[in-house]
Amino acid sequence: MPVPLIHQTDLFRPYNDPDDHWDLACVYGLAARGLVDLQGILIDYPAAARFNPDVEAVAQMNYLHGSHVPVAVGSSKPLVSPGEAASALPQSDRGGADFILGILERSPSPVAISIVGSCRDVALAANSNRELFRAKCAAVYLNAGYGAPVLDSRWEIEYNVQRDPAAFAAMFTLPTPLFWVPCFEDIRRGIVTERGSLWWFRQDEVLRSCRPSLRRYFAYALGGVKDPGWLQYLHTAGPDQVLDRIGVEKRFMWSTASLLHCAGYGVDRDGTLTLLGTPGSEEIFRFDPVAVTCTDEGITRWEPHQGSDARFLFRVVDQERYPTAMTRAMRSLLSDDRGEV
Repeated sequence: MPVPLIHQTDLFRPYNDPDDHWDLACVYGLAARGLVDLQGILIDYPAAARFNPDVEAVAQMNYLHGSHVPVAVGSSKPLVSPGEAASALPQSDRGGADFILGILERSPSPVAISIVGSCRDVALAANSNRELFRAKCAAVYLNAGYGAPVLDSRWEIEYNVQRDPAAFAAMFTLPTPLFWVPCFEDIRRGIVTERGSLWWFRQDEVLRSCRPSLRRYFAYALGGVKDPGWLQYLHTAGPDQVLDRIGVEKRFMWSTASLLHCAGYGVDRDGTLTLLGTPGSEEIFRFDPVAVTCTDEGITRWEPHQGSDARFLFRVVDQERYPTAMTRAMRSLLSDDRGEV
């Protein structure tokens, strides 16, 4: 039975970081295979005026998959404290939280939430109705922060945490299982680490295997196309030059493993998608039970805690093979996003 899923993202146009458009394609790819039941896309309110929530990307994905997944835009106001509820906000800033709560209320089974942007609206929703979250939220997958056991307060705060530190802190008090996926282990960038989810690939390694209409989706977003005709663009032959240009670019990724795990899948050392718990499979990443604390400023501390059934921390098992394995897994997921795993 597919996992009901809400996907929260900082999906903007022009893009802030193109990994969000890749994540969106992966979420729809999982839905096409019946591994998740995509209930809604929640996009952050932009931090800068030059960005807009990329509802066109969602419209393109819905068209390509023959689906009608709804989309909402989150609150513009950072949390004053980790316990702030949506009721304290103007109506226009309650839409994201109400969107989440409405999906939870209507769903006959518990819903998972993937966070690849700000934690703001998930925190507002949980603070507004903790009992509903306890009963109807299956798990939250949090892609943010540093994975070092003891975080140095002098370090620059990771970007997703910067967007709303109080909301990030609220995630560690949720009445639901939390799968924490730090973007990095510490302030070092551009390297694979045990407790950071970062990996990378050259875009044409995956784009070459995508069907033409999906390649045009990527060309429209990553190529900075200003033509508002998002539907017509999916049927044109023009994107080939754009794809040649963006194909050679190195793309950093963070959230892929969490999306696969949410759907019940892992990746073995050869890059094959494997059902979690398959006997004999040697998965390239896993989640370990931990105890975590987080200050209102977003400073985390954690330690192993084998008795925990509510807080889990991402771990890369084989750092050397992780980027190659994840590239192969994503290529498999997107090579024919209408097929079976």
